[in-house]
Amino acid sequence: MRLLTALLITLLSLTPAVPAQADAREDLDALFVGAHPDDEAFSLSTLGQWKEDHGVRTGVVTVTRGEGGGNAVGPDEGPALGLLREGEERGAVAKAGVTDVFNLDEVDFYYTVSAPLTDRIWGGDTLAKVVRIVRQTRPEVLLTMDPAPSPGNHGNHQQAARLAVEAFYAAADPKAFPGQLREEGLRPFAPARLLLGGARGITAPVGPGCAAVTDPVRNVYGVWSGRTSPGQGRTWAAIERDAQRVYASQGWAGFPDVPADPAKLGCDLFTQVDARVPIPAPGGQAAAAPTAILDGALVRAPGTVPLGTEFTLTPSAFDVRPGTAFTVRATVRGRAQLGRSSVTLRAPVGWRVSGSGELGRGGSAVFTVTPPRDAPTGQRVRLAATLATERGGGYTDRQVEVSAAVRATQQLLPQVGQYETWAGELAPQLRGLVTPVLTLASGGSRQVGVVVTNVSAAAQSGSVKVELPPGFTADRVEAPYSGLAPGASVTVPFTVTNSDPSLKTSNEGGDYAYTITATSADGSSVSRPALELVPATVIPAATPVVDGTEAPGEYPGPALDLSRLWEGAACATPADCSGTAKLAWREDTLHVLARIKDDVVGTRLAAADCKRHWRTDALEVTLDPRGVSENTSTTFKAAVLPVTAEGPPCVLRDADNRQGPVDLPVAAKAGDGGYTIELAIPLEQVPGAVDPARLGLNILFYDSDTQDKTGQTRIGWSTWGGVQGDPYRWGLATMPGYRPPPGRPTTPPDPVIPDTGLSSLDSPQSLEQAVRLGLPLAGGPPVARGAFGRVVSAVVRGDAVKVTLVTGAAGKAHLFVRDAKGTAGGRVATVSGRGSTTVSVPLDRAVSGRAAVVAGWQSGPGTQASQARLVTGGS
Repeated sequence: MRLLTALLITLLSLTPAVPAQADAREDLDALFVGAHPDDEAFSLSTLGQWKEDHGVRTGVVTVTRGEGGGNAVGPDEGPALGLLREGEERGAVAKAGVTDVFNLDEVDFYYTVSAPLTDRIWGGDTLAKVVRIVRQTRPEVLLTMDPAPSPGNHGNHQQAARLAVEAFYAAADPKAFPGQLREEGLRPFAPARLLLGGARGITAPVGPGCAAVTDPVRNVYGVWSGRTSPGQGRTWAAIERDAQRVYASQGWAGFPDVPADPAKLGCDLFTQVDARVPIPAPGGQAAAAPTAILDGALVRAPGTVPLGTEFTLTPSAFDVRPGTAFTVRATVRGRAQLGRSSVTLRAPVGWRVSGSGELGRGGSAVFTVTPPRDAPTGQRVRLAATLATERGGGYTDRQVEVSAAVRATQQLLPQVGQYETWAGELAPQLRGLVTPVLTLASGGSRQVGVVVTNVSAAAQSGSVKVELPPGFTADRVEAPYSGLAPGASVTVPFTVTNSDPSLKTSNEGGDYAYTITATSADGSSVSRPALELVPATVIPAATPVVDGTEAPGEYPGPALDLSRLWEGAACATPADCSGTAKLAWREDTLHVLARIKDDVVGTRLAAADCKRHWRTDALEVTLDPRGVSENTSTTFKAAVLPVTAEGPPCVLRDADNRQGPVDLPVAAKAGDGGYTIELAIPLEQVPGAVDPARLGLNILFYDSDTQDKTGQTRIGWSTWGGVQGDPYRWGLATMPGYRPPPGRPTTPPDPVIPDTGLSSLDSPQSLEQAVRLGLPLAGGPPVARGAFGRVVSAVVRGDAVKVTLVTGAAGKAHLFVRDAKGTAGGRVATVSGRGSTTVSVPLDRAVSGRAAVVAGWQSGPGTQASQARLVTGGS
């Protein structure tokens, strides 16, 4: 036995330096990058069609396992919920022929609309993981989500999309993460096309015509879900809906059937960010085909150049000036000989294009492009190039934006400003996706800064003019700026007042757009930002008693209307869902009394399950102590479940500075078709001293009329989609006479963020995939040379399995006994060093049929997976 063990160690030690890479057996065609299980669920119709019709192999990168979400099917949370949701995702995507799901093991902490917070929590190595997977699997097409901080867009979704965009460029760059090339044996890889799911501002019709979408500048593609699968005899929309229902933990099991009539089914829409290969010319038949996204990358359309041909346009600048020339380089590279080649560049009418497009037998051509002096500023245009070769043709294009000498915009929200900087440095075509907005208290005033930037090569002076909509006034209409250096910015302040407090607030009022005009001696530019009104209130001092009733004088302030819809289905009647709330303060405590009409009681959760309040009826009170929070990690958010399975109410904190159970005085009385809920909040629990002149406040009600732990309707006071994560859109309150205790800090403490995500080492599903593909886990590195750890035998002995490991270094082995029914037993074993180790894995049940032990090995930062067939031994 010793001789055999020594021989095994010797053989394993001869493994190449990067065994997981050298043995990798994956070569994908497309890769979707999302943040949570189910993020890909509305693109499965497309992925399924590609797989069935063209054999396209698609993988899915899921940054987290969604442990921060709810669970409509049981009590599991944390890693157990992550394991459940991973299983749901693998089952769902399999219906579209997708077999590979790469979990990155980042934490799903709670709902946030902040990409900066997400980036901070996920850490600095997440991009390296995505780049590593792209280099390992070499997909020609990258698909992802919306990277922009659009109101309500989950911050995790934004950050996952930004990682995909960054990886599109970084994976091709040998200077990016060079250790992956030097130490892991990977090679740079340049995906051919990058697309976002969705198409802003486009509403495609239903029916097969939905694929013929056009846009003046962007390349938008539609893939019709009404096509029938030859293999399954059903529309792909119906197959996709079945896949979505697999996500039962998220309450999706009850999704209704899609229309049976294909003419009533729409398209999955995608917007291209970038391409390195020829693409279908917009407006043509090829651009409306189901293969449009694949053309040039995976599919060769008739008459086009061979696959593997790169065709790119590179303008010398994204921002171009009227009357000022710039250059555009067209580059062609190909694995195949193209013969004599030339490029023709087209620009808008009135633009001058000069330069020869002759390429000879490949290479590049440079054009000089000059916009007319009267070219409208603030507009994007398409520069289109056509390639002609002896082996076929091709098309590609690029956007540029015509800019005046100065550009002016309303000051940006912090997360929008961060996004604009990111996009401007990496992919300027993604700039400007979010309308600049600022909130203003109803009937109140605030300073609005107009940021003026000089994008010209000379110093500029001029003025800024604001034209406000009816119901708003400013302290001045126009203000000067002077001596603005090239590339510099200056903020010109205006004090804006809502002069008509009768204007509707929140989503009922929507965006109140206005015009900013910045002039200089070189012309003018115009932008259209917006103001959004939020409700305001005054909280008086009083002496309430928390007993679930309102005695005379306890709440002398106004009643706040909680009946406005912000998400979900509209209330059928006021009896179905509506409400009011009153507030008062006493000493250092804020009191809230809410009267809610609700004729159907949602799931009565157990008191021990007092969490994730959106699953049932719940009142939420949110406080931003100084009214300036960028995200909810510096706020206080308390939720009350008015009834539990045991009867009394319970209180929790969620998605704020410190989540979890909280001991707050609360009283709730059910009756008369609803609830009366009274709550006292000691302000010492709020993260930071309250500013009595600017307290961010919101009161929301989550209404559930079912018993399946899902909510249907959300109403409240300050109402916008995703408002629970957007403090800047909460209402504002003043507390006359209140003074925080001396010494209470105004800076909030560091937030407590959940960090209970599942490790892929503890996921048998991920381990089995890693064995099949020959890749390390979670986008991480392989084990170092000589640090290998592999299971070489597994024998059933009684109620346990004896597992023999051969290792080259110290580490941990995560062992699972697996059969057709799932996991029959597991254990984590620590191995002290090099050699052969036998460990016993207890069985939770008898093993049936073909079975194996799958092992995850971690030594240092690297991981490795292996597997051994299970054999039956003696007792």
